[in-house]
Amino acid sequence: MASSFSSKLVLVMCLMVSAFGIAIGGKFDQEFDITWGEGRAKILNNGDLLTLSLDKISGSGFQSKNEYLFGKIDMQLKLVPGNSAGTVTAYYLSSQGPTHDEIDFEFLGNLSGDPYTLHTNVFSQGKGNREQQFHLWFDPTADFHTYSILWNPQRIIFYVDGTPIREYKNAESMGVSYPKNQPMRIYSSLWNADDWATRGGLVKTDWSQAPFSASYRNFNADACIPNSPSSSSCNSNSATSTSSSWLSEELDNTNQDRLKWVQKNYMVYNYCTDSKRFPQGFPVDCVQNS
Repeated sequence: MASSFSSKLVLVMCLMVSAFGIAIGGKFDQEFDITWGEGRAKILNNGDLLTLSLDKISGSGFQSKNEYLFGKIDMQLKLVPGNSAGTVTAYYLSSQGPTHDEIDFEFLGNLSGDPYTLHTNVFSQGKGNREQQFHLWFDPTADFHTYSILWNPQRIIFYVDGTPIREYKNAESMGVSYPKNQPMRIYSSLWNADDWATRGGLVKTDWSQAPFSASYRNFNADACIPNSPSSSSCNSNSATSTSSSWLSEELDNTNQDRLKWVQKNYMVYNYCTDSKRFPQGFPVDCVQNS
């Protein structure tokens, strides 16, 4: 019975996808708007590169022109090098309003030689508090690395260079809301958060190192755009072969092992093991998302 229901759900979602457009790839000047920063955000190399910078006056940010409802989002980032303590580079999907949905990557800077903290979170209907944090197994400032979000009706998977670091499963059957009805834009920003970002705010931003800069390239969104005039592309064989796969994608045995490897060796915080924070018992969704 459960298997039949799952198959019907995937079929319904496929029909929904066929009513939307598919976005695949694109240049920054075509796919994004710089939203703040007064010249600190720049699109370079004929639209192939975007840079954000932060100085003592302000940071900078951008957002996607399109909204997406489910898909696979890839972005390559090279983070602020050197002493990045106090800085935060945020890259996330979000809708708007008090009951917004959101899927977060946030990179918390640190003193030179110490690892960045990669902060992840999932919001649904305005409720978050589902944080997991990681250190990375490479220097994220030395070169570009790919950070991906897979978002479908069953699960959200966070990837780093194709390696899954976190899976958040739909727990609606347990009474927990899941982001599935609100289209979300892609946002990114570089800003000063030395009141909390590095060791709880103990380490402040060293402005003698400013301006701080992060770089972006190779954006790709294999995703549905609600109400797109190109909706017919969702019915093409080429779009179906690449795009329908993420509607029911899940981790195979190899990727389950890779996920366990990351969480064993590089996870530094998990809300589902923080008994001090939840003395009355862990959130219900921890049953399948710990």
